[in-house]
Amino acid sequence: MNILDTIVEQKKREVVQLPTRLIAAGDLRDAMLERGEPRDFLAALRNPSRDTQHATRIALIAEVKKASPSMGVICKDFDPVRIAKEYEAAGASCLSVLTDETFFQGSLDYLRQIRAAVKLPLLRKDFIIDERQILEAIEWGADAILLIVAILTDAQLAKFHSLASEAGLAVLVEVHDEEELDRALKISPSLIGVNNRNLKTFKVDLATTEKLAAMLLRRTGVAPVSNLKKENGDRRDACPTLVAESGIHTREDVKRLQKCGAGAILVGESLVKQGDIGAKVRELIG
Repeated sequence: MNILDTIVEQKKREVVQLPTRLIAAGDLRDAMLERGEPRDFLAALRNPSRDTQHATRIALIAEVKKASPSMGVICKDFDPVRIAKEYEAAGASCLSVLTDETFFQGSLDYLRQIRAAVKLPLLRKDFIIDERQILEAIEWGADAILLIVAILTDAQLAKFHSLASEAGLAVLVEVHDEEELDRALKISPSLIGVNNRNLKTFKVDLATTEKLAAMLLRRTGVAPVSNLKKENGDRRDACPTLVAESGIHTREDVKRLQKCGAGAILVGESLVKQGDIGAKVRELIG
């Protein structure tokens, strides 16, 4: 059994402990209305520059991350609120908050704490296999959720994506290879995340984003529009915004990914390991 299988088996045990209930889109919309203060995750990624003269800036989803199964504890002096504030001050567009406890030492409570401290939209980063976890995400403060194609059936993927979207959540649909990208495109997502880390082997290769960006062009007929430039009008609604994830450490890595069409990057490890988080954020986003 690989690490992804192990994580999913643990997640199944956790989901069984949730209150038994059927979740409809109306329940999720009600929860969103009750929480109030909507934050537009997708708009923040598609319009990352505060200054229109700097339209070349890539959007950054900065991850609040303490540990991982492959690296163990990454950030020993871990203070989720302090880290989130530093990300916001340095110019991140959105934040990703790990909520898995067993393997990443995350917490749903981090979402609540961070939401009270910053104004940026928040992604719940977890392994969602049940619609009740989507309700959890809303109740604890998320504006977006992650759906990992590798751990979901086509029916689950379509159902969870529809429920979340109808409720007003953004959905980052994560893929690792061509087969998963084809499955993802069937639900017409607005956001596609390409994880350069194979979650079965944990090998990292930035060429994964380049390969799948080219495939996205072949499938949709429209190149992913990064924030490098806008030609022939703004075509971003015609193609999902591409988010490159994992293995991003230098400004050269970012330029490489932006060149192939990534409109955003999701970075955690190389930021929280840095002594000066703000300086590292500014280095990556230019």
